[in-house]
Amino acid sequence: MRAHIVVAHPEPKSYNAHLAATARTALERKGWSVTVSDLYQMGFDPCERPEHYAAPLDRSRFDVQSEQRQASATQTIPPDVADEIARLDQADLLILQYPMWWHLPPAILKGWFDRVFIYGDVYTSTKRFENGRFVGKKAMVSVTVGTSEDTYAYDGRSGDIDLLLWPINFSLAYGGFSVLEPFIAYGVEAGLRYSDPAAVEARLKAIASNLATTLSTVETIPAIPFNQMAHWGSDGRIKPDAPVYSPFIRRKPELPLE
Repeated sequence: MRAHIVVAHPEPKSYNAHLAATARTALERKGWSVTVSDLYQMGFDPCERPEHYAAPLDRSRFDVQSEQRQASATQTIPPDVADEIARLDQADLLILQYPMWWHLPPAILKGWFDRVFIYGDVYTSTKRFENGRFVGKKAMVSVTVGTSEDTYAYDGRSGDIDLLLWPINFSLAYGGFSVLEPFIAYGVEAGLRYSDPAAVEARLKAIASNLATTLSTVETIPAIPFNQMAHWGSDGRIKPDAPVYSPFIRRKPELPLE
């Protein structure tokens, strides 16, 4: 079995880097082969731009989707993107390791999606969800957040963590991945700043140990359900008899708040 870990944190000695190393060790102990893309250390360019395309379709105007499709058709995908796609093709499991910044992933990880999930080679209107390129593969988010689990509950002040992670999980599902329930390291920032150092060290070690234990039985982690293409009608809206899994795709608008 193979895994690919994508790390999005600018500090190579960060706790996120430590969790990525923990994940790698845990999987290698299971006999897996593991590759790692540390986006900041690689100098990965998160900005899609004309300079990435050696033989552009139109030099007068940069249309991202058209250029991506042309590069896919002519096998001129930018080398850094082609390398990442190859790693995803080889992997049975993708892990995204990153900190939650302003309720979102770091910009470099969003840019990784923008460029690596390239139109044509990775997805098209008919190559997505259950027909996606990465069908049969699993993906999991491993994220650190600043405050406690309670603050990320459905009624917490930081926002419902399931909803905050939905867009990135949905993007993975769009590409065909079976998306596993996330691993969330709660309270990392608050603990580092305000707690007794010995207690902080013990708690962070416990979180890393929990990640290792979770990955030791990665085959048993439940998958998050997402709608499939068959659940939408020709108008692109959910069919009346289709299941609904998320407030982002719901049966009808909710009542206005008072």
